[in-house]
Amino acid sequence: MKNIKDLSKRALELQQSGLSEGQIADELNVSIDTATWLLAHLEKDDISQAPKDIYVNWSAIGKNSRRLSMIASSITDMLLESLERSKSNVDVVVGVALSGVPIASLIAEELEVELALFQSNKQSKEQSHRGMLSQNFSIVNGKDCVVVDDVITTGNTISNVVSLLNSKKANPTAIGVLIDKLGLDSIEGIPVNSLLKVSRFDKIE
Repeated sequence: MKNIKDLSKRALELQQSGLSEGQIADELNVSIDTATWLLAHLEKDDISQAPKDIYVNWSAIGKNSRRLSMIASSITDMLLESLERSKSNVDVVVGVALSGVPIASLIAEELEVELALFQSNKQSKEQSHRGMLSQNFSIVNGKDCVVVDDVITTGNTISNVVSLLNSKKANPTAIGVLIDKLGLDSIEGIPVNSLLKVSRFDKIE
């Protein structure tokens, strides 16, 4: 997609397919605020009130299993380095559905550990963005866990995963992502390891 109009049209197509604003945001790798704005400004040319966000399209990696495997290996290497620094372990890799799961699966295979899957119930900005761990994958109770997603946009989803793991008496030890749009060092005290960190010049922490 080359411009905002293309992105708005794609957002509308996803909405017409039955996806919620939260699901559209996940699919486009943008915040819910941005997804809402795209749907509301489809026929408008004014972008002065556009949310400050960054659109990420990593489909050139996702559509190719060899490229995806290489990316997963790179994230695995960073996670092992992080775990060594903190003298931590990993028993389970927790993949964040949807797009984080293929990466998480490959990382779990390389680390020779179990795989768990977190499903967010993200629907809209007004609703609580909690979620659940799928019963079809590993149990995390009492285990050391690494959380894996594709893109950090607001950090809320990862934060919810960490909170859920803590409630299960699990021990989140590291976070691995392809792209961190916030340039974070940690979330809820858990170190973030990303292949790419994005920093905006108009945002000073």
